[in-house]
Amino acid sequence: MGSAGFVQKLTALTAHRHAEKALAGLCFAEASVIPAFPEVMLAPMIMADRRRAWRLAAICTLSSVAGGLLGYAIGMFLFELVGQPILNFYGLGTDFEALAVRFNEAGWIMVLIGALSPIPYKVITITSGVTGLDLWTFVLVGLLGRGLRYFVPCALFYAFGPAATDISRRHPRKVALAALALVVGGFAMAAFVI
Repeated sequence: MGSAGFVQKLTALTAHRHAEKALAGLCFAEASVIPAFPEVMLAPMIMADRRRAWRLAAICTLSSVAGGLLGYAIGMFLFELVGQPILNFYGLGTDFEALAVRFNEAGWIMVLIGALSPIPYKVITITSGVTGLDLWTFVLVGLLGRGLRYFVPCALFYAFGPAATDISRRHPRKVALAALALVVGGFAMAAFVI
């Protein structure tokens, strides 16, 4: 299937009656255990019906923070069994002690950076649990950061939806490559920021 066919299929899925639940599940999993980029699903959903932008932003924010709580619990209770393999996957297993020291110094800043950027958020959530970052700080900063991460793009898609739809239809390969570049960039940023 070519990139144009993929974009059309993804757009068709946005109208499915369980699309919002699937998006929430993707955001939850992205914050706790799997590498994902929810915007790949979120953008076509907003372009299909801009009136849903704020609702979808809220769904993404709340499900991501809930997934972050699972990541926090993994770090706190299941680090060796689950958390360490996830950090190893991102190439951060050997640097964990240095990461833990930084979290003890300014954990809320690390949570905010992770929540806003394409850095794999699950690395931040798991580390927050391992280092025992204050849970209220973790949740409130997560809500702020994840809220900005989802509400700002949703506002842009709401405002420029027709133009974005036109661009994605005329240049589906470039749009797909840009999304892939963001994912790869997030992995690269994790190594430098964390």
